[in-house]
Amino acid sequence: MDHLNVTIGGVSRTLPTVRAGNLGRVPLVEFVGDSEFTNAVAQEMLALIPEGTEVLLTVVTNALPLAHELSDRSGLPYVCVRKKRRTYMQNPLIQDVPSMTLGVAETLWLDGPHAARLSGKRVTVVQDVVASGGTALALTRFIERAGGTLQGYVAAFKQGDTTLPLRYLQELPRSL
Repeated sequence: MDHLNVTIGGVSRTLPTVRAGNLGRVPLVEFVGDSEFTNAVAQEMLALIPEGTEVLLTVVTNALPLAHELSDRSGLPYVCVRKKRRTYMQNPLIQDVPSMTLGVAETLWLDGPHAARLSGKRVTVVQDVVASGGTALALTRFIERAGGTLQGYVAAFKQGDTTLPLRYLQELPRSL
């Protein structure tokens, strides 16, 4: 199958499928550049944010527009972890993600002043798609190291098996 149709909040998209490591073909969800879909998904995800959340935490790139729209709608601030070190970063926290679903190991970076925004706060991790949960666990480690408390995990889509207590809108097939 070369595509998968999804509908969230009355907005439908045909997701292309791409080869991903040894998983075969998986649906490719893209929020970057798709404001209509991003806005519809963010609106539906508002109800998933755990009560008591004080800050949202996400990672670049694809989940960033989603976290921004959730922040805008909920009034909650958000912090973003990067996949590359930036020259302006001050005392960044660094976290390895040992194995990614797509077969690419990564190192994540959180600028020190941004990490300070998590200190003493109840933080919810926001992602576009959660498969194994490896990235979510790396984000959890940032929260702990920054002195925050994990409040929960939310995602637009769940794909595959994860042991995380994840709140999500739709499940995607593991492979097509």
